[in-house]
Amino acid sequence: MSQQHEHFKSGFVALVGRPNAGKSTLINAVLERKLAITSSTPQTTRHRFRAILNLPSAQLILVDTPGMHKPIDALGEELNRSALKAFEDVDAVAFTLDATQPFGKGDRWVLEQLERAQVKKILVLTKTALATPEQIEAQVAAASRDYLFIDTVLTSALETQGVKTFISACEELLPHGPAWFPRDASTDQPLEVLVAEFVREKILTSTFDELPHAVGVEVEEIAHESKRNHYSIEAKIYVERESQKGMIVGKKGAKIKTIGSEARKDLEHLLGASVYLDLRVKVRKNWRKDAHQIKRFGYGE
Repeated sequence: MSQQHEHFKSGFVALVGRPNAGKSTLINAVLERKLAITSSTPQTTRHRFRAILNLPSAQLILVDTPGMHKPIDALGEELNRSALKAFEDVDAVAFTLDATQPFGKGDRWVLEQLERAQVKKILVLTKTALATPEQIEAQVAAASRDYLFIDTVLTSALETQGVKTFISACEELLPHGPAWFPRDASTDQPLEVLVAEFVREKILTSTFDELPHAVGVEVEEIAHESKRNHYSIEAKIYVERESQKGMIVGKKGAKIKTIGSEARKDLEHLLGASVYLDLRVKVRKNWRKDAHQIKRFGYGE
């Protein structure tokens, strides 16, 4: 090892857990900026998303994986495959567990999948500010009953409790080596993916029932005018049925206008520029059952 890297550490830590365990919220708290989308809808995360935290003597790459669950369609199978694939490419795994929800068969199943990962593992409880001490104690005991974790960290990302402790715990797990990404990078995701995800998040927060899972977003064009510091973006929102299209467009286009306005605000904050966002809604029947269409949207492997 060169003397240059003797005191520098870098590596990948995957956050793994059931859907809606708070993985994306924790990553945003670590970076102190919004990069990963969040919502109360299970299976919000569809990409194996890498967030990069540059520290004085380390580069920590957090891998946000889709929530692991029993799949009901080809999309669910592909998301599980993506999460399992993450085990092969990381230096450590953080098993992320919602402190407010009872430990169940789904959590046990995720831990059983983790057994195949020959890497260091830590237990991370999320949403602890909303849980009682008894709930926290029960969760730690249930998760640790059959599995050995190097460390246990209690976090509440929205209140930023335990976030620095989590960062330190991850840094301890990293091997020595050079930075894998430029020191000014914050994610490995292209802008097209970030735009599509920000739009999809606003759909998730404004629609209900089965519709969020039937939505895919594809960015068709991004044009940047450097003199004006302005982005013009065109994207299509795909659903599976004509009735779902009406739910997104809304009466006289009111719903799609709100979705576009909210997404544009987040994008302007992210890009530090003005943004024009043009959204169109199209029907692509039963796309979640078609592996080719799933790949086209960039979901999974």
